[in-house]
Order: sequence, then structure tokens, then C-alpha cells
Amino acid sequence: MHNELLTPYEKGNQNQTATWEECIAYYRMLESRFPTVVHLFEIGKSDAGNPIYAGTVTADGEHDFAAIKQSKRPIFLNNNGIHPGEPEGVDACMALVRDFCIRPELLRMLGHMVFLFIPVYNVDGCRNRNNSSRVNQQGPELFGFRGNAVHMDLNRDFIKCDSLNAQVFNRFFTAWDPDLMVDTHTSNGADYTYTMTVIQTQADKLGGEQGEFVRTVMMPAVAQDMIRRGWPICPYVNPVKETPDDGIEDFLDLPRFSTGYAALNYTIGLMPETHMLKSFKDRYESMRAFVEAMVSFTADFSEQIQAQRLAARQAGAQRKEWPLRWKPDYSNPSSFKFKGYAACWRPSILGNYARLYYDTSQPWEKDIDYFDHYVPEVLVTAPVAYVIPQQWREVIQRLEWNGVKMERIAKSGLHSVQTYHIKSVQSRTRPYEGRMFHDDVQLETRTETVMLHAGDYSLTLAQPRSRYAIETLEPLAHDSFFRWGFFNSILEKKEAYSNYIFEDTASELLADDAQLKAGFEQWKRDNPQLLSNQQAVLDFIFSHCKKYNEPEWCRYPVFRLL
Repeated sequence: MHNELLTPYEKGNQNQTATWEECIAYYRMLESRFPTVVHLFEIGKSDAGNPIYAGTVTADGEHDFAAIKQSKRPIFLNNNGIHPGEPEGVDACMALVRDFCIRPELLRMLGHMVFLFIPVYNVDGCRNRNNSSRVNQQGPELFGFRGNAVHMDLNRDFIKCDSLNAQVFNRFFTAWDPDLMVDTHTSNGADYTYTMTVIQTQADKLGGEQGEFVRTVMMPAVAQDMIRRGWPICPYVNPVKETPDDGIEDFLDLPRFSTGYAALNYTIGLMPETHMLKSFKDRYESMRAFVEAMVSFTADFSEQIQAQRLAARQAGAQRKEWPLRWKPDYSNPSSFKFKGYAACWRPSILGNYARLYYDTSQPWEKDIDYFDHYVPEVLVTAPVAYVIPQQWREVIQRLEWNGVKMERIAKSGLHSVQTYHIKSVQSRTRPYEGRMFHDDVQLETRTETVMLHAGDYSLTLAQPRSRYAIETLEPLAHDSFFRWGFFNSILEKKEAYSNYIFEDTASELLADDAQLKAGFEQWKRDNPQLLSNQQAVLDFIFSHCKKYNEPEWCRYPVFRLL
């Protein structure tokens, strides 16, 4: 092979990963030499102003976006470098694209399919190189940093879109609408024999024919192909207890993560996770093998994958009940023949406790429980439509970026709607990716008459993007906009009172409002310890009286039309 075509990884000692500058220069070289095979283009800017690139590989030289979309060609997306300290996907993708250029039989494998790739998603993190931030990882010699320019983990940002990267990705993903996505990573955790483990879109959460296809067709076929390629795979090692001996369970890919976000669009997502304790060479080679195996599988089954996506979208547009939250079904385990190492304990030299270690001289192979089934934990009846007041611009933007069809209300008027009122919220005490995430939300549902204004947004669920809409707009969903804090201002009462004056006013309110008085009497019976606390007594009366009510306080401002 001509030296110019070797990647930085191939030119080095197999323990080096390309810099961002080397990576982009390499793709530009390939594009100049093989313009019918490779096309590189900018899709936006990162938070630090660095360009984010994507590329296409096609067997027939068609790279025009409009022509590709019009012909409804199957699209395979390979995303790399979201965590630049886990870079083997970056280097493997470079070599794979090169081989598409110089190996005609590999290019023919694509058939009508488009190989769409992002060379490095977290550009800012990739340019922040070091050799110390990946604790215990074996190589490469230098690598990028997990956080982006504003110290954000981009694989928690696909719904909230606080980073420019995620905003770019949302629009890019919506426009290209890939049928399958592989997002490359490296894992930490327990020690075991496998170099490659895989998180696939959780089959029950994906649902229907798609979920069954992932569980019974795709993953068994790819597992066999990887054995043939010399890299047996294992489900992502997510132990139910401390070690894999007691079983592992599917990782629930919430929409904050790339594969969970993909599932909102009925795109099958896979997150290959090579093992940190294996050499960078082995991690690179297994990643290259996995991506190529997935490309081959997708090309072979592209018609079925596309047909199932279309059917799922059509069914979603008619769906009357939606699961919002999922939990493992521990009563229905599968079995997986796992190849691990003996888990042992010995006294720590640091403190007075026993520490876990894995004895690699004692490998074992046995069947373990694999909890790969999930069941709905929270269900909701679908409304006819949602109404989002136009002032909630950040939410409306994200719906637009994701192709949700909305209409503007033409005329102001009173309407009967179903509303949610926030009874309680338990939030994290420390920021989670820049936000005080709401871990627990308790709601009360009411029917009210509210004023809807001309220019407010209405969206029906009878559309292809219904799943994205319902899983972001329903407050109890795993990664709803509410839980991420987009509506926090409604949780604060805006008016207050002076205690010494309101003491007399409160007595008058109780005399005039029988419902308030009955509620106050019940509150006193329930909270006798608070009767000596003037603030608590007056707060209850002030917050529950009709006269000084603030209807917007704790009322979720997305309304449901039934």
C-alpha cells in the first residue's frame, strides 16, 4: 500500500491515534484522490468554533443530499469520537473509508446503501489531548478528553442540546434520518476475556417488529459474524450486582444517549464498547471488524430494516397509549454463556477493607443470567394534540430541529384542556451535565379552561415524529424536557405577603372559603408539629386560597387536548 494511504495509526506503533488535524487532512486526501467514492462536508461548528465534519461513501458516486433522500436509499451512520479518550473508532473509520476506496469488492458490498460517517463528533475534546484522563485504560499514548469545550459530556446531551454540537447533530440526524447507527466507544468496569462488548437499542423499548428483529435476527447474526472474524462479542457487561457472576442486564439506552436518541426516530442504534484493559491494537482491530460486520449486515437486510421503520412510524402515529418509563423484568431472564475471570477479594493496602480483583490466571466459562427484557413502568394515554405556548422558545426550537410538525394557532380564545400540576419534585443536589436534573416528579391531572393565544404551537401525534414529541413533552418520561429543567420557572411562586398583615387577611379568607377552611383543618390534623410555625401556617393558606391564586404556579405549561 502506498505510504500516503496509510493512516497515522498504521504508520505508528499501533498505540497511537490520529489528531483531529491529521484525521480531517486524511479524509481530504482521500476525497481528492477518490472523489466518486468519498465526499467530506461541514455540518456545523462546535462550542469552541471548530468545524464538525461528516462524510459519505457510495458505490455509484452519488453524494448529492437531495438526490439521496429522493431515492430513499438506506443510510448507515457511523459516529466517532463523541468521547475522544475512546478513539479506536476514529482510526478504524479512517481505514474503513480508505478500504472502500481501494478494495472494489468492499465498496460493492454497500450496494445502494450510503455509508454516512462523522470522523470526530467531539472536536473540542479531541483537540484537548493528554495521556492521563482515562484512568486504567491501556493506550493509546495520547488521546482526547471526554468533555467538550464547556466541559460537557456530549453523550448526555442529545435531548437537552445545551451544546452547539448536539444542536448540530439533532438537525443533521433529522435531515439524513439514518436507518441504523453505530456510535463507537470504550468501556470500563469488570474484567473479562472479551475485547468487544455491545449495547444495542433495548429491544422491548424499541418495540414491535423492530425490537424482535434486533433480538432474534440482528444480534445473533452479528455475533456469529464476529466469531468468524476472530472477535467474539458479549452484551455490554452491566452487572446486576458487583461482578458478572450474578448476571448482567441490558443497559437502558435513555434518549440522553446516542442510541436512545436514535430510537426516538425508530433508528436501530448500537454502541460497541471495547474493553479498556485490552491493548489499543486489539481494541482497534475489533472495532474495525465490528463496524464492517454491521455494514455488511445492514446492506443485506436494508429493505427489511427500512420497511420495519416505516411500519413503526405509521403505528406510532396511530398509537393510543405510550410507555414513558421502563424497568428490567427480573422474573424473565435469558441465559448467556459468559467467559470471565475469577472474582477474588484481598485486604486493601490503603484501608481496613477487602478489595475486589479479577484473577486472569483463573478464567471460567459458564451460563449466567442475562436480564434482557424490560417492561413499561409508566404508561400515558396519548392526547389528540399538545399545545405549547409560544414563549417556551427553547422547547419549540428542539421540536423543530427534530422535524416535529407543528401549526400556529390562528386565533386567541378559551379552551378546555387537560393540565398537569406539579405536586412535588425531587432534584439532584449536584449538577448533572450542567442541570439540576429532576429525579422524581409527582403530578396531579386536572381539566381546566385556559386562554390559548394566536401564535401558540399545536402539534398532533398523528405524524412520523410522534415518539420524539411524547417522550420529551410528557413530564414523567425518562428524559422529558421538564425533568431536564426547561420549565423550572413555573416551580417558583412569584408573589409574597407580609406576615403581620396577612395574619388578619388569612382569617378572613378562611371565613369566606369553606373549601379552604376544610383543607386547612385537614392540614392541621396532618401537621400538628407545624402549628407553632407562623410561616408554615400562613404559607399553606396563601398557597391554597382562590383569591390570591397564581394559576401558572406549578402548572406544567404544555397543555393536552383530549
